[in-house]
Amino acid sequence: MGLFQSIPEVGKATDPTRPLADRMRPRTLEEYAGQEHLIGPGKPLRTQIERDDTGSLIFWGPPGTGKTTLAKIIANMSKAEFIEFSAVLVGIKEIKQVMADAERAKQYGTRTIVFIDEIHRFNKAQQDAFLPHVEKGNIRLIGATTENPSFEINGALLSRCRVYVLNPLTEDQIVQLLERALTDEERGLGRMKLRASVEVLKKIASYTSGDARSAYNVLEVAAGLAQSAGGEPPEITDDIVRDALQKRTLLYDKAGEEHYNLISALHKSVRNSDPDAALYWLGRMIEAGEDPLYIARRVVRMAVEDIGLADPNALSLCMAARDAVDFIGMPEGNLALAQAVVYLSVAPKSNALYTAYGDVQHDIEKTAAEPVPLHLRNAPTGLMKGLGYGRDYQYAHDVEGKVANMQCLPDNLHNRVYYRPTNEGIEKRIRERMEEIKKLRAPARGTKPVPIKKES
Repeated sequence: MGLFQSIPEVGKATDPTRPLADRMRPRTLEEYAGQEHLIGPGKPLRTQIERDDTGSLIFWGPPGTGKTTLAKIIANMSKAEFIEFSAVLVGIKEIKQVMADAERAKQYGTRTIVFIDEIHRFNKAQQDAFLPHVEKGNIRLIGATTENPSFEINGALLSRCRVYVLNPLTEDQIVQLLERALTDEERGLGRMKLRASVEVLKKIASYTSGDARSAYNVLEVAAGLAQSAGGEPPEITDDIVRDALQKRTLLYDKAGEEHYNLISALHKSVRNSDPDAALYWLGRMIEAGEDPLYIARRVVRMAVEDIGLADPNALSLCMAARDAVDFIGMPEGNLALAQAVVYLSVAPKSNALYTAYGDVQHDIEKTAAEPVPLHLRNAPTGLMKGLGYGRDYQYAHDVEGKVANMQCLPDNLHNRVYYRPTNEGIEKRIRERMEEIKKLRAPARGTKPVPIKKES
């Protein structure tokens, strides 16, 4: 068998042993569900497909949104050879062989479309092997990825491809696909004469998170269970769907973008004082199998970044939640995390410490690293005392009010203010205390410290 594959022609007999999701794969743009923003009438991608002028493309979207299907429809509608790769199975040697064949085919006037599923799994060297052939026009590259191409695909290759984002299918769109599968006698389950209410199909759709492939798989299992249960005609019921589902399919990839999207949603919900949203995003991560200690670490970060000294107890509670998760494990530890995120959500908010430390980092990077003022240095040896170490140091406990008029920043930053407490929670009291400190220091400017009289 050669490297070049033919796309099955529309209307050819369907192998009934293939999975339902594969049998029901749309063959034309008219059968294709969803992604109207890309392939609706008059949309740019549809126009390019109809003109057979797509160039190289990257389809980015969650599983089951039609990335591979769209690539095969393009191949069907074009007058080009089609090669399909799986990034999991192909190495540099195979890539170079195919590229050489494509270059020869071009000399005979034949165009080649190379489709790469899971292109994000190709390493840099593998991706680089395609680059010169994309540049020369020897191939049209179509890549499918569930990961953000900005991070996973070489910049040089990415700049030569148009990136199109595919969205999860809506529940209504998935219900329509399932209804079509139930009635299609050629490719679907029509010959089984199954019955299924719209509510049951909606349940499948809601449990498969916009993934059409997953929905087809659930329907196929449910159809088999309905036949085994007897009944005339066989009916797919709620109980059968529950058995077929086993566990809800949650869109999540602990190493991918959805991982970062969900933790971002959790953090921003906490920051916006929305405990209900925070609990929801927390639950999404936990139920999808995220490492609970990863969540705990990020919750601790929320405590110091967004609450800070407005409520110092927040950090202690989050550390306790971390310890609880580590001690009792999951699923019992999920309530400790839930307690922490709700506490953080309703706590007074302040990013004063976060901002202050950011300013410190900026000054450290952008200003000269001046030496520590002599009066702040210890002088454990005579030589160091002779050099002025510790001279004019004012011991705050010996000064009235315990605030000395002494500069503690280097000269190039002596008037710099970093920490500006808010009026939220405990920080309001801290702000008041800092005003007191300022007043205690102000009268002493330019004068010697006033020692406290010690009792005899």
